[in-house]
Amino acid sequence: MEPDLFTAAAEERQEKDPAGSPLAVRMRPRTLDEVVGQRHLLKPGSPLRRLVGEGAKGPAGPSSVILWGPPGTGKTTLAYVVSKATNKRFVELSAITAGVKEVRAVIDGARRATGGYGQETVLFLDEIHRFSKAQQDSLLPAVENRWVTLIAATTENPYFSVISPLLSRSLLLTLEPLTDDDIRDLLRRALSDERGLRDAVALPEDTEDHLLRIAGGDARRALTALEAAAGAALDQDESEIGLATLEQTVDRAAVKYDRDGDQHYDVASALIKSIRGSDVDAALHYLARMIEAGEDPRFIARRLMISASEDIGLADPHALPTAVAAAQAVAMIGFPEAALTLSHATIALALAPKSNAATTAIGAALDDVRKGMAGPVPPHLRDGHYKGAAKLGHAQGYVYPHDLAEGIAEQQYAPDALKDREYYTPTRHGSEARYADAVEWTRKHLGRKRS
Repeated sequence: MEPDLFTAAAEERQEKDPAGSPLAVRMRPRTLDEVVGQRHLLKPGSPLRRLVGEGAKGPAGPSSVILWGPPGTGKTTLAYVVSKATNKRFVELSAITAGVKEVRAVIDGARRATGGYGQETVLFLDEIHRFSKAQQDSLLPAVENRWVTLIAATTENPYFSVISPLLSRSLLLTLEPLTDDDIRDLLRRALSDERGLRDAVALPEDTEDHLLRIAGGDARRALTALEAAAGAALDQDESEIGLATLEQTVDRAAVKYDRDGDQHYDVASALIKSIRGSDVDAALHYLARMIEAGEDPRFIARRLMISASEDIGLADPHALPTAVAAAQAVAMIGFPEAALTLSHATIALALAPKSNAATTAIGAALDDVRKGMAGPVPPHLRDGHYKGAAKLGHAQGYVYPHDLAEGIAEQQYAPDALKDREYYTPTRHGSEARYADAVEWTRKHLGRKRS
């Protein structure tokens, strides 16, 4: 890295007085082996290990990489480790403050370093999604000619936020949300490490559990909350961080909710049953409990998608698209904003007309198939596009519905054993009344006998 006078002075003060820096900064890993989580990106021979010179042999140089993941999963940390471990020239820019001028200055410096000293340059560009297309275009020659090895970080889907030419010249590495075990290891390391709290205070299990809920998979948030709570405990001459102290410090009550235990399933079940029962207020209560307990928003969104088909179906055909859109939005934005999206979908589903006809229909059809009620496909419905199909009688006598005025042909579609079987029994709730009329009309025109 090439610090200016003020940056160098700040780093010198940090070395002399590490306690003056935030705990999250002090606990930054110094090597890739100290990094918490992301083991899939840190295997021997991985692009990140090649960037720091591990196993980088032969004519194939290290590749530029784009790190994509939620906040607090270690994107900046990985770049920091590379800056400390590599013998390459390391330059850091933020897309929030840098522009084309700064990028070109880095590239010019990299070309001089390569030509004059044979020194490679690693450029870390944080929040690359904030760069415009023109700003990202300015990086292309340097990446393509390997004047710089780019490490770009983004919290947004790079297929939408990074230009295709830059994506094609880089490796996309996806960071996974940190697990509770990852965060727990980090907290315990911070409690005992010389760079951290040096065993000045203990962390009981119930307080640790609440810290994990607060963190929501964000390492930085976990360490920030730990430092604040530890400071409050020490100011009160307490030897451990009590749950009350943590709650007071972060102004957030501990929700009695175990994501791996009965409460996880009980509250999730109550949410879905409240939606099914059209009690929007109860549904919002259980949603709030899940959010406040640190539940994975993707889990909540998946349950809402299931509910949209299981309990609403065609009574409101917009229910499933609403739930799917919510799931997609949640995956892109995460908490805290995802709470708004989940509330939107929960209210829509709770107040929608209800029908489980789609659920019972596929259940009955599956039951028949599992009982062996199948039989061969009627000959006129079989594929007739290959040579010899006609000789076998396949596709012969098939009536093309679009050739008929009413658009429906009276012919057998189901196997013989099931030709009069009816699975779908629509309700008259909401929009499904229209489907009930359609089912009655089509079955009549298909010449079906009532079962």
